[in-house]
Amino acid sequence: MCGITGFLDPRASDAALLSAQAQRMADTLAHRGPDAEGVWADARAGLALAHRRLSIVDLSPAGAQPMRDHSGRFVITLNGEIYNYEEVRSALPGGTRVWRGHSDTEVLLEAIATWGVTGALERCVGMFAFALWDRETRTLTLARDRFGEKPLYYGVSRGVLLFGSELKALRAHAAFEADIDRQVLDTFLRIGCIPAPHSIYTGIFKLPPATTLRIDAPPGAPLRVGQPASYWSLDGVAPSSAGLEGATERLDHLLQIAVAGQMSADVPVGAFLSGGIDSSLAVALMQEQSPRPVNTFSIGFEEGSFNEAHHAAAVARHLGTCHTGLTVTAADARAVIPGLPSMYDEPFADSSQIPTCLVAKLARTQVTVSLSGDGADELFGGYNRHVLAAQHGARLMRSPYWMRSTAGALLRTFRPSMWDAASRLLPRARLPVRPGEKVHKLAAVLGAQNEAGLYARLVAQYAGPSLVAGVGSVAELPAWPLRDGPDLAARMMRADAAGYLPDDILVKVDRATMAVGLESRTPYLDHRVAEFAFALPREMHVRDGQGKHLLRELLYRRVPRDMLDRPKQGFGVPIDSWLRGPLKQWAADLLAPERLRREGYLDGTRVDALWQTHLSGARDEQHALWSLLMFQAWRPALNRFPA
Repeated sequence: MCGITGFLDPRASDAALLSAQAQRMADTLAHRGPDAEGVWADARAGLALAHRRLSIVDLSPAGAQPMRDHSGRFVITLNGEIYNYEEVRSALPGGTRVWRGHSDTEVLLEAIATWGVTGALERCVGMFAFALWDRETRTLTLARDRFGEKPLYYGVSRGVLLFGSELKALRAHAAFEADIDRQVLDTFLRIGCIPAPHSIYTGIFKLPPATTLRIDAPPGAPLRVGQPASYWSLDGVAPSSAGLEGATERLDHLLQIAVAGQMSADVPVGAFLSGGIDSSLAVALMQEQSPRPVNTFSIGFEEGSFNEAHHAAAVARHLGTCHTGLTVTAADARAVIPGLPSMYDEPFADSSQIPTCLVAKLARTQVTVSLSGDGADELFGGYNRHVLAAQHGARLMRSPYWMRSTAGALLRTFRPSMWDAASRLLPRARLPVRPGEKVHKLAAVLGAQNEAGLYARLVAQYAGPSLVAGVGSVAELPAWPLRDGPDLAARMMRADAAGYLPDDILVKVDRATMAVGLESRTPYLDHRVAEFAFALPREMHVRDGQGKHLLRELLYRRVPRDMLDRPKQGFGVPIDSWLRGPLKQWAADLLAPERLRREGYLDGTRVDALWQTHLSGARDEQHALWSLLMFQAWRPALNRFPA
């Protein structure tokens, strides 16, 4: 795991200046790679590649980057891991090649030299983003892993191609010049993140997952930047005819292979453990294959409705892991907030970023690599929206629109706190956590005109008129498009895997872990596991009112059912009450109408109305407000934050 950056400037030809500029860009990524650094330049082409290293495999100088292949034709700077590099190495044809070390980077280089970029990537299992320079053809190739676990930004500014793991590296180049994209800002305020291929800046993009991008640098001519080309997709996975028992056994086998591959490292390895289905199964599979107790980590909160630490501790005891749990106060959690804008480097407003940062910091005190359960919800039907769509989606869409919209309006007449109070009279077995928030979400969903609108509202954090100055209201919410599938739940799962997962979940985890020099690995996103999951009918994932059926069956073999059967809780913090309490002044300063009018990005009148509605308790607008606050705090003039 590392940080990569570089640039291609046809007008530059001084090797020392190229290297110095690339070094400045790499310095901004020191947190991603605290162990070593390197720069390589091709003065004839105006190219510079830079690397910050977090040493995981082959800790010797033989693993240093940027790295050249044995012929000297290709040079690479790589962020990530190729888990099956030994298998790929053994498949390479023999010859006079002399290996300088045992790093996965060297193997990937030689694979590219043998089979080409696409041929090599098709054989690789891993997470990565890289830039590859072909000295012979004067071609730069950018590539990103299948699910987008590792980030890669790029763009042309003043005739210079810039790229890097984070935007801060691009901003460090003298040629960087870009404005905030107001349409993208509007999308961010609605869904809490910025979907690929967009970035917050005009003309700067994220390379989409599972794509490569070719940039040609012919002598004496402008750069030629191609279009991202896909090398893999889940859309073409053929349906499986496996029965339930056969599918369960096959999945068990695939997950064991994935976990074993991701446990391989030359540094200490552990795992995040929340006590939920996803992380508990991953840890159980790790412990089965480890000769010693696995190091596991969780955090808990003083607020009872947000605390899962006791569930994690119970699972850890049952599995026999070496568990470290930390209970944090509200003040501990709030202390993370001032660093979020710099850490995420682009507006990002999934508030579970706060506990993710805390657990990453805890894990880094003992390990350098930590496995997680991310990706399981998207692949195995784990979100409430998947269950809702499976049980009621078709019937909901067939009911008259006037009836649904009227019902939604009636549900919104009661505050979330009133629904919470009323829910105490109901059985607790299947009652969702924070039911008032869920009821108001349902009320918004009932107003959808069609399936696409229903999905958009389910993933949205804000559904009202645009809060961006100069951007008009839109007919329907911008969101990730529904994908092909046999029913609404399956289409949602595919949309989540292609959009919500890489643009929200994986961004959250990457920035939080990399901020402390921790590598996070996700065995559920082994593409062989994902292809198998998507080949199965939706009924094998969502059934009997619950998602992740196959994962549950595997876990029940290893952990008692009564430790696990409870409503999905998520990984959240009480932003709603904080905004009415200890964060109130900080938020009020950032959202002051006169300030917004002066800055010119946000509509001060609409933002103030939203803020006052939340303060009054009439509606819980924490998600929309958190997006506004993360944008405002991200902007250069940061405001005072309460101690």
